[in-house]
Amino acid sequence: MGENTGSDTGITYIRGDATSPHGKGRKLIAHVCNDLGGWGKGFVLAVSKRWPQPETEYRRWHKERATNGFGLGALQVVRVERYIWVANMIGQHGIRPGSKGPPIRYDALDTALAKLALEARDLGATVHMPRIGCGLAGGSWDRVEPLITQRLTDADITVCVYDYADPT
Repeated sequence: MGENTGSDTGITYIRGDATSPHGKGRKLIAHVCNDLGGWGKGFVLAVSKRWPQPETEYRRWHKERATNGFGLGALQVVRVERYIWVANMIGQHGIRPGSKGPPIRYDALDTALAKLALEARDLGATVHMPRIGCGLAGGSWDRVEPLITQRLTDADITVCVYDYADPT
């Protein structure tokens, strides 16, 4: 597995699977979800393959959204193992590109990342993620990476970004 630390960003880039985070200690696996309650394509499939709880809790969160703050910029943290949590971040409006461009909402992602930083600090956890917001959400890493740097690594939170490498 190759590791590369972005000297400007403080982010460590790893070829591997973000659902199998590297290192010791407590880990938060962060990813972007949509605001429609849809869970069925992209990185969420890898999450669900390992743990059913994040999908179950996300769907419940969406179903009960009238009373629980579900919406763009929201964060839900679900414990999946003794030292691993999954952070469902609502940073995508809808699931298809429209008149306002791709589904990614950078302002919502920024808000969710600020909440993620607080959670990581409270848990004493490192943060692990794929290139969030840049798959089905249609975002640009050139816009996402500075948000991660500002909200997480500049706050001395260790971040590892995984570029998927199929083990087969």
